[in-house]
Amino acid sequence: MNNKILQINENDNVVVAIKNLKREDKIIFKDTEIEINSEIPVGHKIAIKNINIGENIIKYGEIIGKAIDNINIGDHVHTDNVKTNLEDIIDYKYNKETINFNYKKEKTPTFNGYIREDGNVGTRNEIWIVPTVGCINQTAKNLTKLAKEKYGNKVDDIVAITHDMGCSQLGDDLEITQKILSGIIKNPNAGGVLVLSLGCENNYLEIFKPFLGEYNKDRIKFLTIQNVKDEYLEAMNLLGELVDYAAKFERKEVGIDKLKIGFKCGGSDAFSGITANVLSGKVNDEIVSYGGSTVISEVPEMFGAEHLLMARAKDKEVFGKIVDLINGYKNYFKKYNQEIYENPSPGNKKGGITTLEDKSLGCIQKGGSSEIVGVLNYGEQIDKAGFFLLNGSGNDQVSTTNLVASGVNLIVFTTGRGNPFGNIVPTIKLSSNSELAEKKPHWIDFDAGQLLNGIDFETLTESFLDYIVKVASGELTNNEKNGFKSITIFKDGVIL
Repeated sequence: MNNKILQINENDNVVVAIKNLKREDKIIFKDTEIEINSEIPVGHKIAIKNINIGENIIKYGEIIGKAIDNINIGDHVHTDNVKTNLEDIIDYKYNKETINFNYKKEKTPTFNGYIREDGNVGTRNEIWIVPTVGCINQTAKNLTKLAKEKYGNKVDDIVAITHDMGCSQLGDDLEITQKILSGIIKNPNAGGVLVLSLGCENNYLEIFKPFLGEYNKDRIKFLTIQNVKDEYLEAMNLLGELVDYAAKFERKEVGIDKLKIGFKCGGSDAFSGITANVLSGKVNDEIVSYGGSTVISEVPEMFGAEHLLMARAKDKEVFGKIVDLINGYKNYFKKYNQEIYENPSPGNKKGGITTLEDKSLGCIQKGGSSEIVGVLNYGEQIDKAGFFLLNGSGNDQVSTTNLVASGVNLIVFTTGRGNPFGNIVPTIKLSSNSELAEKKPHWIDFDAGQLLNGIDFETLTESFLDYIVKVASGELTNNEKNGFKSITIFKDGVIL
């Protein structure tokens, strides 16, 4: 890397501008001076050789699309002259890659967490009020205010987990809501949960409870508010019982093998796949190496890079599940007559990402380099150590909600353009560039853009892992400080 450009892989025929460049500016690539032919915004790609129409564009050492016009050395390489190569459903072949991964045997680093009765560990000890239906959201919010006034000093927080689903839903669509809500309720960051039902909704308690399976009756309480005279009095009594139960838990030292971390990117720019996502991947590998569990989702943002994930499947069974995950989501697009590869977003393109392959190859950097041990569907829980894939969209609110429903006790959220959003577990915002970190210090928790300013990956990985341990032990993230704690449930069906 020099002070103007970065080549990610030695086989690439493009480089990335790490500063804004003007027409007739000069860059040096491998002792060759290249004149810039037009304005190149920071994060955008520059041709380092002549690329003929129909020839592939190579970035990350992989194909990210093809030239739809002749591209000269020094040209801006972007949406005007590049098009995706991706097409319909693919017939994938099993071709397992040999994974040389170092599972560490020495003493495991530790954090201070809340050990639950089932052996899972929370990074927070909160009371969650979970409505089964959106029309009682305000009741949940009112109860949260009352409960905080009365019990707030006994637990880490009391949170109303509001949403717009649970009624006028049918079939698989309703079942997705039920699976996600049940997964959220099981999350170990909740020391106690009050499940609040109206009583006449599609998702009424009698059909919802079976999704929870066996549960701890001291930890989960239920109330149908149509069945009582004063729902606030009844709910506050139940919340008092939950607070008393949760308050018995104290932070205790545990190994980071008890961490379950979800990795997510949103508002990405061209540096996301170079700094923040790569740093996430290295931390992902560290957690897995010590016996922890990690997961990524955003299935549409695997398209174009899925072959790299499939090669890392633990065995043929897991490979088959990854194929089903990818093609299942492609068929979801086709069901609604939508383009499978209509991605990236306008903000992504402005930040320098050109095609879905470009975006996906950067996105999966969060997944590190270990084997993929399993594939999870909505609400399915992480049940062993290792790296998982999770079904779900790329939408920030929806995908983080899916992660929480899988049991993660912390989320790392990388961003290049910025986003203040946070879910109901600590959501660490990791910026891909220092400009964003400086501009939005009340959004960003850690700056991966330091990698562009001379800090090496080994040093920053150690520093970032130390920060994650502090958050897991109780240090508040910006989303927590600013009250950004919300969920959004994926919807795929009609509303009655």
